[in-house]
Amino acid sequence: MTSITYPRLLRPGPPQPSGLRLAGASGHAPAQERHSVAGGGAVLLAMAQGDRLTVINAEGGQRAELIGSFMDGRPGLLGPAEEEPQGLRRALAGNDASLTRLARGIAARGIDLGRPCAITLFGADSPAGDSANFTAEAAGWLIVCAPADPMPPEAGDTASPLTLLIERANPQVRQGFDLPDPLAEPILDIRVKSATANAYLVRAGEYIQILDVDGRQCTDFQCFDARKLDRGIQNPLDVTTTRTILGHSYAMPGLHAKYFDQDMTALVEVVQDTCGRHDAFAMACAAKYYDDIGYPGHANCSDNFNGALAEYGVDPRKGWMAANFFFNTWIDAHGVLMTDEPWSRPGDYVLLRALTDVVCVSSACPDDTSPANGWHLSDIHVRSYAATEKFQRAIAWRPLPESPPIMTRQTAFHDDFAALTRDFIEYKGFWLPNTFPNSSPVEEYRACREGVAVMDLSALRKFEITGPDAEALMQWVLTRDVKKLGDGQVVYSAMCYPHGGMIDDGTLFRMGPDRFRWIGGSDFGGEWMREQAQALGLKVMIRGSTDQLHNLAVQGPKSRALMDQVVWTAPHQTAITELGWFRWTTGRIGGPEGAPVVVSRTGYTGELGYELFCHPKDGAEVFAAISAAGKPMALRPMGLAALDLLRIEAGLVFADYEFTDQTDPFEAGIGFTVPLKSKPDDFIGREALIRRKDNPRWKLVGLEIDSRIPAHHGDCLHIGRAQVGEITSAMWSPILDRQIALARVDVTHAAEGTAIEVGKLDGQQKRLPARITAFPHYDPKKERPRS
Repeated sequence: MTSITYPRLLRPGPPQPSGLRLAGASGHAPAQERHSVAGGGAVLLAMAQGDRLTVINAEGGQRAELIGSFMDGRPGLLGPAEEEPQGLRRALAGNDASLTRLARGIAARGIDLGRPCAITLFGADSPAGDSANFTAEAAGWLIVCAPADPMPPEAGDTASPLTLLIERANPQVRQGFDLPDPLAEPILDIRVKSATANAYLVRAGEYIQILDVDGRQCTDFQCFDARKLDRGIQNPLDVTTTRTILGHSYAMPGLHAKYFDQDMTALVEVVQDTCGRHDAFAMACAAKYYDDIGYPGHANCSDNFNGALAEYGVDPRKGWMAANFFFNTWIDAHGVLMTDEPWSRPGDYVLLRALTDVVCVSSACPDDTSPANGWHLSDIHVRSYAATEKFQRAIAWRPLPESPPIMTRQTAFHDDFAALTRDFIEYKGFWLPNTFPNSSPVEEYRACREGVAVMDLSALRKFEITGPDAEALMQWVLTRDVKKLGDGQVVYSAMCYPHGGMIDDGTLFRMGPDRFRWIGGSDFGGEWMREQAQALGLKVMIRGSTDQLHNLAVQGPKSRALMDQVVWTAPHQTAITELGWFRWTTGRIGGPEGAPVVVSRTGYTGELGYELFCHPKDGAEVFAAISAAGKPMALRPMGLAALDLLRIEAGLVFADYEFTDQTDPFEAGIGFTVPLKSKPDDFIGREALIRRKDNPRWKLVGLEIDSRIPAHHGDCLHIGRAQVGEITSAMWSPILDRQIALARVDVTHAAEGTAIEVGKLDGQQKRLPARITAFPHYDPKKERPRS
């Protein structure tokens, strides 16, 4: 018998760890911590002896106040401090909820702000990246404030964030992350130890905060109507009932926020959520799961529930349905239940409000056999708060993966719109009106097309670009020829990556020879500009001003008459009646002593319209003036649902619909923003865009669909069996009395008049007839906004 010799394949050395990069802090406390202080805000952190602090002026031009105190409240933790903490005092005197909690934390630690105790850093001319270093002389407390005064809307001196890096002297002593301060004075304060569960009673109206202490740890939550339990009725929270009623996989802060039992009785509602990714498909882990994969006797949440609920007379079950907070599951395209590590970071939480007396149970999941808990079991913490406390509905927004969570904010006009509707949508960190009662999106749409409408667009991202190299930077990062832009002009442009894919689209305001304002939809646009400026060594600052400039859009044929009544302009400024398309001017509300505003003749509706920008402190005055002037004109409030109809009909593109980072401006239907032949200077993505324009694959086209069956974003487009594109946006056009869409189609089949079919179900079983048309469908020559 002949032997076979196999080649020996040897990989020398020990095994290498799995390649992995995690954004932000996770797992046990690292040696270096990263924190952010929002412009105008402040944070409170614990320090130990020898801890090293680096304070970084993230965007430049931002002053900083540092108050370091010993454990007994005495100042001087970071060295001599001789300044009055005036900026912090002003911040704490405001009505920001997070700063109210900070003030409570400062008082609880005995820190005296009534004497000189601050170290002041930086100034208006400090460049981005400017830093200072300190070492804690002993254990104590650190307060860092980024003071800010209200920014005039025509100026560029905005508030910007500070970044804090803390190198812990003895990280091994720390067993995990510090538990955040309570949101208010707690009633219950329960630590759910790893691989255990706790049951507890919460009264109607009280709040329940469930915290992931160290991050990436799941917690199953279940509750019962306590009064039903008294009658022997054991109806737990039912996620199937909840999904059916809400039309969503799990409840979230907003209009559809409640969890129900099988009787469709609302038990709890979600008020705040800093993670935004949970499970509502699988049951709490049970003994059978571990038995079947070879771990008999493994601790499990269902058995832990049974033990914890026994004192409330709840019968045991082999497996419990639950709201599995921080458990990251989803159903893939083939119907398979998938799971991965949780999205939750240290300190993330879900805040619930009890809608009746509820008996609750929470677990710290013991699953160490899958990524469900990030391969590291840790604790869960539960707090409850009195029904008299007030907590704003909020979802956490992270502009960048490394960013700290920012809770959903209310715009300067929120209270005015809240008097008109309860239907608000969380959009990129802000609550914006979606629809209004006794109205409909179509009625609001018609008001904009035929009269005048007003809507809140404060969530648009604004950036102040200032300095001697401001023009050079904008010429490099935008596709448009910025050098042609005169003072007072606005231009619509794309911003691209080197491969030609789009980062964002937006409008650029020339505020002066070396001052610009970029208004787009992406937070990353500002980060991208800062990266480019730093790489090139340009003398320019890029600072976010979104929270300093809130804006209303006043749109429709009657908008000029309305705005002319509202906005006073000085003789040397362009009057509203004189303001040209894509121009801006400064003015005041009602007269020379009114609130200062910037007004641009721009919009996102395809109609004559204006956008009005003000500091949030002046929001009520601005809204009142517009409402009063608009009443004789039948001014209508307009929500996001109506805006979507208007912009689709006018052929205006939207991020993640008509364009992504894989789509270039030509494929997105805005090739006019790329003057390849006439722009004299190079810009990011130019070479790739030349290549992609000469060798296109996709084209954005219009569709007319001969069916009343609705088409939707993502529906496939077919010629015969082959898929040749997809719908990006669709609507029923009231003016055209037909269904229309914007669609991305292979250039082979993009000719006008081409017959095409919209695929429903699996794309093959059900088809809607359509034909390719030019777009925009409405006012293709833009005569109405120019009028």
